[in-house]
Amino acid sequence: MQLRMDLQFFAGEKTEKATPKKRQDERKKGKVAKSQDINTAILLLFSFMILVVFGSSMKNGMTSLYEHTFTEFIHWDVTEETVHRVFSGATIEAAKFLAPIMIIAIVAGLASNFMQIGFLFTTEPLKLDLKKIDPIQGAKRIFSVRALVELAKSLLKIVFIGVITFLVIWMFKDDMLMLAFKNAENALGFFGRTTIIMGIAAAFALLLLSVFDYAYQRYDFEKNMKMSKQDIKDEYKNMEGDPLIKSKIKEKQKQMATRRMMSEVPQADVVITNPTHFAIAIKYDEKKANAPYILAKGVDQVALKIKEVAKANDVVTVENRPLARALYGATDIGDVIPEDFFQAVAEILAYVYKLERKV
Repeated sequence: MQLRMDLQFFAGEKTEKATPKKRQDERKKGKVAKSQDINTAILLLFSFMILVVFGSSMKNGMTSLYEHTFTEFIHWDVTEETVHRVFSGATIEAAKFLAPIMIIAIVAGLASNFMQIGFLFTTEPLKLDLKKIDPIQGAKRIFSVRALVELAKSLLKIVFIGVITFLVIWMFKDDMLMLAFKNAENALGFFGRTTIIMGIAAAFALLLLSVFDYAYQRYDFEKNMKMSKQDIKDEYKNMEGDPLIKSKIKEKQKQMATRRMMSEVPQADVVITNPTHFAIAIKYDEKKANAPYILAKGVDQVALKIKEVAKANDVVTVENRPLARALYGATDIGDVIPEDFFQAVAEILAYVYKLERKV
């Protein structure tokens, strides 16, 4: 009894790698190994790079809008038309500022996901799942090992970004102390450059951390995907189908093959029998083969059916017990008869052709 329980325990232990079918099924549900930190790092890096490229034109556009507001709009009468013009104009200008960042953010997000998991589109994660709002399951997730790892990652990111921010500020501390002697434009330029340096450095730091995070996510995903031996057996059964259904399909296929075989019997030159257990239908056509070949064969009920079809179509039946038994065991349907049986079969065919000439 104890041995049986131990075997059941080990059979249910998830020690086997996931099968391709399970991986495909989980992928369809949107469950894949990926690191969100890679997405964040690439998005942050590309966003600050776009600021480097378009920052100057964005600053000029914002300055122009500011000047236009306080030189022209301030003198307009407040009416529905002027308010609409002011807001529509400001919205268009703001869209011009934000468009490069929004476009690069979309491209970076798609690229980072494609690098990790390839192309994947699924709506499964959007479906309502009551398990997600189960308080017991929620508590288990909060106090799980994965939650502790995520907490450690968050603290590590805070420390990294904090250290990088401090180092950048420390590098430019002298310039920062001299800001009191600079005009607003120069001070704004200094803060912009410093912020971009901080952002790019932080993005590279996050990218470095995301490599380790991706390795962990991959490991955790593979661990959760593991299957027990029983899971693999059940999956194989589901793929193969129910044994009863399989047997019915095989029986149906056998019946169809028998019907096809019976349709060939009328074309035979002779049917060699045993006389109750075996029946072999033979045809010789030099255009198709260089020796006689098997059109049909069967035992018991199938043999009886072959003889009935042969009789109905005036195919000669010859009784030769040893030859019928030997041919049944040595050949399959469509095979040319082995050389060992050439003499015996040739004598039977000669006898059949002689009978047909007499008729």
